[in-house]
Amino acid sequence: MADLKSQTPTETLDVLGRVCPYPLVLTKKQLEKMPSGSVLKILCDAPASAEDSIPRYAEKQGYEFESLKLEDKGMWELYIKKN
Repeated sequence: MADLKSQTPTETLDVLGRVCPYPLVLTKKQLEKMPSGSVLKILCDAPASAEDSIPRYAEKQGYEFESLKLEDKGMWELYIKKN
């Protein structure tokens, strides 16, 4: 499995400042529009979304998922590859 963070994302979704359930809802909507094989980068600062609901959704869908926590910025970069 390739490192998703090293791939150029097809789309970037900024959900900074949004709280549950919006980051997950917006992620699902964005992924529905994207073709298979594309990578979505999500900028998220909601811990519940970044550490729980979005990774769980990706796993349930069978998508590749990676998370990068940017401590200094208080946010995460989440990467989902749609299979």
